[in-house]
Amino acid sequence: MEHSSEAPRQAPTAKDIAADFRAKITGSKREYEPGDRLPAARTLAKQLGVQLLTVQSAYGQLRDEGLVLTQQGRGTFVRDPSMPLGTEPGSSPAFTALAAELSSIHDALRLLGERLDRLEQHGGEGTPPSP
Repeated sequence: MEHSSEAPRQAPTAKDIAADFRAKITGSKREYEPGDRLPAARTLAKQLGVQLLTVQSAYGQLRDEGLVLTQQGRGTFVRDPSMPLGTEPGSSPAFTALAAELSSIHDALRLLGERLDRLEQHGGEGTPPSP
């Protein structure tokens, strides 16, 4: 019986796959640019020896981080960071909702700032109350 000094290689997890592609998308040695298509999930699963669901989960993590978009029937693509989140076809529903919420918070803060400016202009003649 032959004894190998190498332990059997463990299949990557969804987290491992996502980390690898995150580095290839955002790292210093970038392999993917905005608009580039990632490998088909089924093909990548076969290459890595993992279940299709594992690759789909990894791509889902990247989509939820706003790094990629998945377009039904077309594939998964690197997102253009100059586009506002949630505006492209295939955006994560979570990001779309978050972008809308951030926009409404931004508007509310702007209105509060304007209101504060008006209050300070009208009430600024007296001395501020002591704490």
